[in-house]
Amino acid sequence: MGRVKVNSVSRTFKKEDGLSTGALDNVSLEIQDGEFLCFIGPSGCGKTTLLRIMAGLDSPTSGNLTLDGVAIKGTDPKRGMVFQEYSLFPWRTVIDNIAFGPQMQGIQKKDARRMAEKYLELVGLEQFKNSYPYELSGGMRQRVAIARALANEPKVLLMDEPFGALDAQTRNSLQNELLEIWEKKHVTILFVTHSVDEAVFLADRVVVMTSRPGKIKKIVKVGLPRPRDRTGAEANALRNSMLKLLAEERKG
Repeated sequence: MGRVKVNSVSRTFKKEDGLSTGALDNVSLEIQDGEFLCFIGPSGCGKTTLLRIMAGLDSPTSGNLTLDGVAIKGTDPKRGMVFQEYSLFPWRTVIDNIAFGPQMQGIQKKDARRMAEKYLELVGLEQFKNSYPYELSGGMRQRVAIARALANEPKVLLMDEPFGALDAQTRNSLQNELLEIWEKKHVTILFVTHSVDEAVFLADRVVVMTSRPGKIKKIVKVGLPRPRDRTGAEANALRNSMLKLLAEERKG
C-alpha cells in the first residue's frame, strides 16, 4: 500500500528579523495507492516544502500526514526521494550508489548489489554498473538516482522536478521510462514540476497550487488513456485550462 493523507498542513518559517513567512496554508489532500499525482504552481508556492514534509526532511508547523494510516515522522525507506540535483555519491560506482540504501537497512553487500543489478536493468543501465557518476550524462545520472530510490522498495516515490535540468528530448524519453517503471512497480508517485505539459502527460491528477502561502487552488483529473498523445485536442484543452489557473495567480 502507498496511501498518503495530508491533513490541514501548514508550514511557517521564521526569518532573521523575527518575522514569519508562510510557505503552506491548511493543505489537505488524499492520495490513493498507486496513484501518479503531479503538483504545479507558481515559484515559491510551497510545492517542494510539501514534498520535503512528506519525505520526513521537514516538519509541518501544524497539521499532520500519514502513510497507510501511520504518522509520517522523520525519514523512512518506505518514502523514497529523487531530487532535481542528482545527489549521487561521486566516490561510489553506479552499482554501489544503488546498493547503498539496502546496505543501510542491514542487507549484506553481495545481496544489496544483486538487488541493485535488478534496478539497473529496470532503468536500462546494466552496462554502466562499474562507472562513476562523472562518467555519465545528466539523463543517465538521473536514471541512477531513480534506481537508487527504488532499490529501497518504497511505497511512495517523491520526485522534486527530477527532469527540470534536462534537455527536452532527454526529458521526454525519461518521462516515458518513468511511466513504464510506475506501471511495473505499482508505486505511488508524487511529482513536483513547473511544466504543465509534463503534468498532463504523466499524472492521474494534477494539484494546482496558489501563490505563497501555498493552498490547493484546484485538483484536475486528467483522465486521458495511456499512452498519451501530447498534441491531442484533449491534452491541449487540459493544458490551456491549467495555464489559465496559473495565470490567475500571477495576476494576483
